[in-house]
Amino acid sequence: MNDKNQLFKYAIDYLSKYNSSKDNLKRILNKKVSRMKIEKKYKFELYNSIPNILIKLEKNKFIDDLNYSLSKIRFFISIGKSRIYIKNYLFQKGISTNIIANSLEENDKENPDWEINSARIFIKKKNFTNSIKEKEKNLSKMARAGFSYYISKKILEEI
Repeated sequence: MNDKNQLFKYAIDYLSKYNSSKDNLKRILNKKVSRMKIEKKYKFELYNSIPNILIKLEKNKFIDDLNYSLSKIRFFISIGKSRIYIKNYLFQKGISTNIIANSLEENDKENPDWEINSARIFIKKKNFTNSIKEKEKNLSKMARAGFSYYISKKILEEI
């Protein structure tokens, strides 16, 4: 069927533009099929072909959840996000908890102080001031961003 090839090409085109996890790509392909204006029996066949497409893409290294999670972790660290934010984001994208834990552990081995550096970046982005009135507000902003009390207190003392 020609629509299966079109769906496969769509997946490759999508992956050429965006990095994606396996589960996220599955959601995108399901949405694509649901928007197609074809008969229900053909839609059903396309829905059933999605796992085969994902297996083929995974075998050819187009999608790799471990590499995806590592690249997202590095990106989020560079823009000042916390461990909790990163975990939640990856979980939302369909990455398994084992892969998330392994990726964060691997990142901890490479750079043990990454969360403190990320908190410093967060403070610079938000233009924190060092006044007594603002201290509690700054602490609560960091808590809402997902930084621990220990890290928040340590970073706010540096200002």
